[in-house]
Amino acid sequence: MTRAEKQTFVDGFRAKVEEAPVLYLTDFSGLDVKSMTLLRQQLKDSGAEYLVVTNRLVKRAVADLDIPDISEALLGPTGVVLGYEGVVEPAKVVSDFAKQHDDRPLFKLGILDNKLVSAVEIQRLAKLPPRSQLLAELAGALEAPMAALASALEGKVQEVVGLLDALREQKEGQGTEPSDAAVDSPKAEAELPDAEAESAEAESPEAEAESADTEK
Repeated sequence: MTRAEKQTFVDGFRAKVEEAPVLYLTDFSGLDVKSMTLLRQQLKDSGAEYLVVTNRLVKRAVADLDIPDISEALLGPTGVVLGYEGVVEPAKVVSDFAKQHDDRPLFKLGILDNKLVSAVEIQRLAKLPPRSQLLAELAGALEAPMAALASALEGKVQEVVGLLDALREQKEGQGTEPSDAAVDSPKAEAELPDAEAESAEAESPEAEAESADTEK
């Protein structure tokens, strides 16, 4: 590898480490080319990447980065897992792959949330359900309460609609009664005697006399 190629690797690896939220260092000794190709493909399918690296160049690449010191794990054959879409899936892929390939690759350590995680802790992560399963379980857990809430809200809506209908009917009933009541009201009855009195005065003898004088 020329000096220019080494610098290209250092710059590229540094950029990948800054982008990836999780990094796992592994020992891939004992794996052949065919197995390595299969591992790379499986990690790619999980949203991760597997790089066979030179320890010395990795030290140069991460020297200026604000990450924990990983130099103690940069011994012997080193393969780096860079996870871009999750932390559980890449760990699970490597763990399941190792079960079928004589415990290789073997976890050394990792960086998660800018903190060192041991090989034991990475194995614990690998035993967690994948992200898709966790989301499905969460959706199922929320489905029942949401259904109950929807039913309760529907009941309240029906209750409000019934109340509005009752108020509207009551208002319509009150709007028609005053016209009928006005005819039979005491005030209307009180006005009737005055009208009858005026009619009686018009027909009295005095009124007839006044009418006769007027004619003369």
